[in-house]
Amino acid sequence: MFYGVAAYVMWGFLPLYFLTISTASPVEIVAARVVFSLVLCALLLTLTRTWPGFIKVFTTPRLTFTLGLASALIAVNWLTYTFAVLGGNTAEGSLGYFINPLVSTALGVLVLKERLSRLQWAAMGIALLAVVVLAVGYGQIPWISLLLAFSFGFYGLVKNRVGKEVGAVEGLSAETAWLTPVALVVLAVMGFHGTLTIFSQGPGHFWLLAASGIATAVPLLAFAAAASRLPLTTVAMLQYIAPTMLFFMAVFVFHEPMPPERLAGFCLVWVAVVLLIIDALRQAKRTPHPAV
Repeated sequence: MFYGVAAYVMWGFLPLYFLTISTASPVEIVAARVVFSLVLCALLLTLTRTWPGFIKVFTTPRLTFTLGLASALIAVNWLTYTFAVLGGNTAEGSLGYFINPLVSTALGVLVLKERLSRLQWAAMGIALLAVVVLAVGYGQIPWISLLLAFSFGFYGLVKNRVGKEVGAVEGLSAETAWLTPVALVVLAVMGFHGTLTIFSQGPGHFWLLAASGIATAVPLLAFAAAASRLPLTTVAMLQYIAPTMLFFMAVFVFHEPMPPERLAGFCLVWVAVVLLIIDALRQAKRTPHPAV
């Protein structure tokens, strides 16, 4: 439980970290995040002696391309989220992560042919209504929220396909290894055009950007530790910690506007989330537990 709460609380505080390096563009932040994450992952692979598992990924074509797809999806998610926070759209970003479990549920039906309960169908309908209300309130479709929700939803689906074949450290290392060449090219191009800040804003700025590797890897590893020890229903409920923190941070720290129609859309999403939690608790009670 400590690992799970710690992971989501760290993700919830991520916007405050981004503000400390806001002189860098979102593209530079994500590129640096990839490069320094790979450095940390290489250290973790050495300490945990899991290099053979990492090498296995790139000697198994199915795992290689599956995690390559996962890396593309998580890069889209990171870039969208960074643009949202630095562009004053943290509330819309939080909405995306509230919608994400609903997207994952829909993907389970459409792709994995899972069956929904009545409560889950009701939650899906209310979530769709919330998107319509928010689209009217924003004057346009909430693209940031939907892109965050769908990119992370598909990321979870792709990771589900590899199951337990790849460990947490090996999987994260493979994903960052896929993205690192692109990230290095991006940093080189920015340096050529004089828009790179990592070496021009002093040592403090450099080390804050370097810490993006820790800010990326540590919550993911804490989450992996929690997911392997806690019931799935508990993990499902913990996931709402981060977007709740983001919402309150957007309103009370960043003072983003929250007109009535936007608040109404959030309320509808929260109703859908409550229905999913009730359904998860009901299923947990029906599931027989093995005798100890």
